[in-house]
Amino acid sequence: MAQTLSAATAPGGAQRSAPMPAVTRMPVYLGALTALIASGRTTASSEDLARTCGVGAAIVRRDLSLLSFTGRRGVGYDALDLADAIRSFLGIDRLRPVGVVGAGRLGTALAHYLSDPEHGFSVQAVFDAAPARIGEPVGDLIVTDISDLPRAVEALALELLVIAVPADAAQSVVDAVAGTPIRGLLNFAPVPVRTPAGVEVRHVDLATELQVLSHFAPSSAEAAGGAQPVPGAAAHSPHPSPGPLEAET
Repeated sequence: MAQTLSAATAPGGAQRSAPMPAVTRMPVYLGALTALIASGRTTASSEDLARTCGVGAAIVRRDLSLLSFTGRRGVGYDALDLADAIRSFLGIDRLRPVGVVGAGRLGTALAHYLSDPEHGFSVQAVFDAAPARIGEPVGDLIVTDISDLPRAVEALALELLVIAVPADAAQSVVDAVAGTPIRGLLNFAPVPVRTPAGVEVRHVDLATELQVLSHFAPSSAEAAGGAQPVPGAAAHSPHPSPGPLEAET
């Protein structure tokens, strides 16, 4: 199927002007295409992707227009070619070298998860500051002293870094890789970080996401009107409820 220059390969980095909602849907389309291809399908329509991904077909077509990729009326898109175009758009048409900073439970789990080449990444190193963790195995890798981070980034040509360290250590990790080939950070520390120009950052705070979800998914006790307060919550709240006299005034 004919394919014109995609946004990911256009001169001047045109892909960076793509709307963020469209960019975040591209991996979902890729997952749907991968499943269709695995089932033996060779084509996929915008309606197929819409049903699988939970969006409208018009949104799918608009998003895919960013790839300058066209399907055939009544047939749809060539599934393999479209999957390749999305990988190119996302910059994962080759395995991108990644480092993970933090060898605790979260960092170790992320290193194992991202080691699957189907995701488009190759975890090249895991770093930690704790002497007890340095030298320990994480899959096929050995945990490296975080003091070696800048040198290792250069030596391994790491492009992306996953930060899974305590909040008070996150900014020092970012500062340590300033001026290196790192171009993207995935920050799991529950704190925002300041990044140098030209370095993209995505923040993922699992507790915050779960708290937001909790708001929209009330517990069965709340639904029945019998929710109990968390023990000690009022005493530890930054905005405690007023006492009887305060309420009267």
